[in-house]
This record gives sequence, C-alpha cells and structure tokens, in this order.
Amino acid sequence: MYPVLLKYGPLQIFTYGFFLALAFLSAIYLSAQEGKRQGLPPARFYDLCFYIIMGALIGSRLLYVFLELPKFVTQPLKIFAIWEGGLVFHGGLVMALAVAFYYMRRHNLPWRTSFDCLAVGMPVGQIFGRIGCFMAGCCYGAPSSLSWAVTFTNPESLCPIREPLHPSQLYEALALLGVFGIIWWLRTRKRFQGQLVLTYFMLAGVVRFGVEFFRHPGDYRGPIFWGDMPLTQVVALGIALVSGSFLLYFWSRSQAK
Repeated sequence: MYPVLLKYGPLQIFTYGFFLALAFLSAIYLSAQEGKRQGLPPARFYDLCFYIIMGALIGSRLLYVFLELPKFVTQPLKIFAIWEGGLVFHGGLVMALAVAFYYMRRHNLPWRTSFDCLAVGMPVGQIFGRIGCFMAGCCYGAPSSLSWAVTFTNPESLCPIREPLHPSQLYEALALLGVFGIIWWLRTRKRFQGQLVLTYFMLAGVVRFGVEFFRHPGDYRGPIFWGDMPLTQVVALGIALVSGSFLLYFWSRSQAK
C-alpha cells in the first residue's frame, strides 16, 4: 500500500501515524459526547482520555518491542518510531486500564459509567488503527489465493511484497464496524452500568481471536500455545471469556432486581 502518505523534501507524513491520529481523535470525540450525555465533567473526562492514550501508546509499543526484541536490539532507536507501525492492542489495553483506574479513583469519577462512555469510541478508534496497519503493511495476513487477496508492492511496506495475502487488517476493521454498531445501539438500552464496556471487550476479543486465524505465520505474535495459537490469540480468547462471564453475571443480577 502506501506507508508514506506525503513526502515533501525532508518532510514525511507516515500513513500509519496519520490514521493513528484519526483513531485517537474519533475515539475521544465519540466518548466525550457520550460522557456529556451521561453528565460526566467534560474537563476531567478529556484529561482521562489524554492519559489513557498515553498509557495505550506506551503499553502497546512495549509489548510490540518485547515480541520483536531481536530487531530492536540491533536498532534500539527504532523503539520510538511508532509512526512506522508496530503497536500491539493487548499491551495498550493493560496499560490503559491501569492508568484509567488510577485517574478515576483519584478524581472520583464513576468508573463503570466512565468506561461505558469510553467503550462507545474505542471500536471506532480501532477501525482507523487497523486501516493504518493495512496501509503500512503491519499485522499482515497469511498467503491467500482468494480473489480479494492483496499484493503489496511498495518496498517500504512492513509485510512480504509481491505475495497475495489475506487483508486481515481490513477483516478486523469491518468486524469492528459491526461491534461499534452494537455498542451504539445498546448505549440507550443498557440494563446496568458497565454493560457497554464488557460487551465491547467480549466482542473485540472474539473478533481478534477469529482474525488471528488469517494472520501470517511469519509475523511473530509471541510463543505458541495449545492448538498452534500464538500469545496474542490466547490473550484475545481470555479477554472474550472473562468479559463474557462478567457480562452474564451482572446481566443475571439486573434481571433478578
């Protein structure tokens, strides 16, 4: 695809970085609109979004560096080149959750309501992030002979070139569009606080678990566990199962009440 969106002399705008910015701005906007509807203080909520983004960037990059450690040992300065691609969602999720809980506790924000507001914007942010991955060629798919397989030819792409591949990034983006539709529909129909964020984590985990089957075996995603599943796929399955269990538990409690 087009890893570099614009090049003018020494100035380069990387496509991945451009879509990453779109991801954060769209997620913040939609989440803030929901926060306003829920009566959360706007200034505090925007600050919360800012710190969550910082935590997500740091956590997702650290996990990517850990998974690709041999490459960064020889080129340590590349650790900071996030505009070239290389963020792992699960690492960002853990760090972002830790930052969010700390901030909410310190500033007395209702954590269930706040997370529900964030859940409205997160799938849209992921969609733009995956489009950025597709343009840069990271998180690439397995070889495919299907008619919609994509062949990358740009030598700056992060994936194998001149080899038809599953557009796994677009598979995930399309699935997440459906996740956003469900969350948007559910936001005015939820039965308990926290339902949106649990639904989002469950569905996003299922989506990532399924998409991992179409990923390229040469794209290292951590050690292999049972059933030839890499670490990223196992974590996605765990997120889906844990979130689904909590969702079922709190749903049954709301029904009983």
